[in-house]
Amino acid sequence: MDRQARHFFCVLLAGITALTGCAPTQPFYFMEDGDLSHYVDVATQIEYPDVEEPSLDEVTSAMAPLTVRHSENYEVWDLSLEEATRITLTNSQVMRQLGAVVQEQAPETISRNLINSVSVATTYDPALVESATGTASGSQFNGTGTEAALSAFDAQLDSAISWQKNDRPVNVGGFASAFQSRAFQQDAANFNVGVSKTSAAGTQFAFRNNTTYDANNNLILQNAPAFSQWGTNFETFVSQPLLQGAGAQYNRIAGPFAFEQYAQNGVNPFDGVMLARIRTDQSLADFEGAARNLMRDVEQAYWNLYFTYRDLEARKIGRDSALQTWKTVAALARQGARGGSADREAQARAQYFQFKAQVEQGLSSLYTAENRMRYIMGLSHTDGRLIRPADEPTTAQVAFDWTAVHSEGLTRRVEVRKQKWSIKQRELELIAARNHLLPRLDAFGTYRWNGGGDDLFGDDQGAATPFSPGVGAFNVLTDGNFQEWEMGLRFSLPIGFRQQMSTVRHHQLLLARERALLQDLELEVSHQLGDAVRDLDLNYSLTETNFNRRAAAQREVEAVETSYKANRVTLDLLLDAQRRRSDAETAYYRSLVDYNLAITDVHYRKGSLLDYNGVYLAEGPWPGKAYFDAMRRARQRDASLYLDYGYTRPNVMSRGPHAQQTDSASGVYGDGVIIDGVPYEQMAPEMASPQDGEPLEPVPAEPMDSMGAVMETSAPQAGGSLFSAPGGQAVVAGMATGYEINPTTENHRPQPIATPRSNVQMASAQAEGRSEGTSSGVVHAYGAVTEKNERQAHYTTHRPPAEAPVGAGGGR
Repeated sequence: MDRQARHFFCVLLAGITALTGCAPTQPFYFMEDGDLSHYVDVATQIEYPDVEEPSLDEVTSAMAPLTVRHSENYEVWDLSLEEATRITLTNSQVMRQLGAVVQEQAPETISRNLINSVSVATTYDPALVESATGTASGSQFNGTGTEAALSAFDAQLDSAISWQKNDRPVNVGGFASAFQSRAFQQDAANFNVGVSKTSAAGTQFAFRNNTTYDANNNLILQNAPAFSQWGTNFETFVSQPLLQGAGAQYNRIAGPFAFEQYAQNGVNPFDGVMLARIRTDQSLADFEGAARNLMRDVEQAYWNLYFTYRDLEARKIGRDSALQTWKTVAALARQGARGGSADREAQARAQYFQFKAQVEQGLSSLYTAENRMRYIMGLSHTDGRLIRPADEPTTAQVAFDWTAVHSEGLTRRVEVRKQKWSIKQRELELIAARNHLLPRLDAFGTYRWNGGGDDLFGDDQGAATPFSPGVGAFNVLTDGNFQEWEMGLRFSLPIGFRQQMSTVRHHQLLLARERALLQDLELEVSHQLGDAVRDLDLNYSLTETNFNRRAAAQREVEAVETSYKANRVTLDLLLDAQRRRSDAETAYYRSLVDYNLAITDVHYRKGSLLDYNGVYLAEGPWPGKAYFDAMRRARQRDASLYLDYGYTRPNVMSRGPHAQQTDSASGVYGDGVIIDGVPYEQMAPEMASPQDGEPLEPVPAEPMDSMGAVMETSAPQAGGSLFSAPGGQAVVAGMATGYEINPTTENHRPQPIATPRSNVQMASAQAEGRSEGTSSGVVHAYGAVTEKNERQAHYTTHRPPAEAPVGAGGGR
């Protein structure tokens, strides 16, 4: 029965074990309440970092944006381009980008990827590269900076001290027990200190002191003069590579530890001070390119904002003309007179609302363009003011000498300079790689002074016996009776140099690649310059053409209005003429703005945009110790002995500072010449305020304007249009006195009336010019050339910038 019971329980346990198997089970806790909400899904929960940083005042004090329906209570801010540039540079620790290109020209396959291709550019980038330590993996600052590379040649102080207490049994017996105790007991200490340094030529120097203490129960020492002993020595060590790794050129390119790193893992170890300096120069090129792009975006935003004002004014002229026509037709319809039919009234009404929609769209576009201008300047998107450009675009023809600008573009373009630094980097790396084709042969030597005694510092007993009672180890050492030296050679040679040959070939290909990139980059720059010069000429021609189109459209409206009043033409011809006049007005200012942007683009493509805007880069202050060291090095070189027919290693790798400012009078660079001819006179109305009237009610009983005042139905006076001036006064803009359109000429250029040249030339030609042969003063061109039109293209660095108005965001 017991056997059956045992079998039964065995089968039952086996079945239970088989059913449960190895399935994991949750542990049991006595204090568990079942609420797991504090832990479940926490691993994948999106959290906010514990960081509290103050925001800019432009962010915290931002007001509601201006819109078409809500555009009250703002103040017009007349802003010049010079002031906009100054505020932008003040508020640009981070180089902002608008992200849009107005004029697409030749492809930028290489140049666009060379400058700031990794991240957003900031004013900290050159300093970050200069101070990099080579530890930021995956970053554009992961290379070793100049100071970190120089630290490899700094002297190193190292020291160590240790104590030991040993007590262990020894397996000894018989005759050997007379010389060795069965238990070994020892007190020991070690101390060493030394200084080592690597020179620029690869020589390693070291000076070291080693001190030891030993006290044990060795039976052999029972009859020794001293039970405990002190030992000390001073040693000097020198090691000089003779073939591979020798010379200042290799060590300044690759660094003093390049050979050891290459021998351990075979990777490219070249990271010396010269390569670090090249990386700094490349970062400066990136910074200059970012500042150049920022200036281009500022000018584009400024002139685009100017165009939106002019476009809005053109649409308002069309709207007002359509409103006047609608009211005239409506009045005729109410009187039952000829020309007041329902279809004509509906046609005039439709044209009015079409222009009204264009005005609303233009007003919104103006607010958008103004906001983009604020963004690039680093200002709040709304602060109760509305920016209005105070400068007028130039209308004078500017021409560039192709040979001069082409040569300047290949010299001053920051992308070309950065690529040449890359070529210099590859050349230096190839020099270091070829050094590895030599066998490793090092000469080394060691000299050592030894001393030993019963104490470390004992009584001075002359030439006493070492380890005698009371004799110090340093006393014996200073006697100089115990000296050692060692000298020898170390040699290593990889059979076949397979890895070294592969490294050389790799760097040869890298150098060939960078040279090919430079050639294609110069080709790309040449194409970009050609397109920029072509667009400059095209936009000037379009400006002339659209000016004549605009004048013709104005005369067409006047003529058709006269004919319509005489019932010789239908209403649709008048409405079409009004539309064409509005389109011609917009086209003229679009081509004029594009012409000024084309001038900017030429300077951008030839690398003189910063100089063109009076912006120059300068290095910030260094610590006082840096100036002290630089002065000491300069005095050292000044006191050196000049050797005829000598040479310096490494070779010269730089041609000196890059000239940021050029003298246009020297004729070296093409700064653009204002053509001395007869320019046309711009028929420029004053820019009106973007305020628009309230929506009009249906046609009133009497023709009324948008403000509710009764309007005259007569046509405006020929030759001029009424616009709102910035100061609130009315001005008549039309053909300037002294100029008229000559319809007999083929190109319909504005021709001067018989007026003495001397009376016209200086009346409107006072400007800071950029003409050939003049560095400042008067530009020898007459016509529509003013100081604002020339827009201070060549900013004088000796003239202090204008102060920004209160609240203009002049700095943070």
